[in-house]
Amino acid sequence: MSDGTKINLKKTKADLMSMRKELAELTESSAGARAPVELDQTSVGRLSRMDALQVQAMALETGRRREQEIRMIDAALERIEEGEYGYCVSCGEEIPLKRLELDPTTPVCVDCATPPRGGTA
Repeated sequence: MSDGTKINLKKTKADLMSMRKELAELTESSAGARAPVELDQTSVGRLSRMDALQVQAMALETGRRREQEIRMIDAALERIEEGEYGYCVSCGEEIPLKRLELDPTTPVCVDCATPPRGGTA
């Protein structure tokens, strides 16, 4: 990095692999919560079914977010392997070290991540 400090790619890769493993384990351990809800009225009351459906919906959303995080981790690992890690995938500029330390999966610099301001008056 041009500011005199460099990112430790070996440590970053190990951290990303650890994050990925943890997310995969959480996804696997929560599979039961995402299972279809039994709708048999003779064994479960209406409110219990509603609660179960709500729990299932939250578990499905959590699973979707974990899958998105895993995709971002995989993309960051790929950028490390290709020698492109630390550079914005949009403009090619270096991503500040502090930003990468905060979120090692970030693919873009602050300028490219910030939506344009203004508009027509």
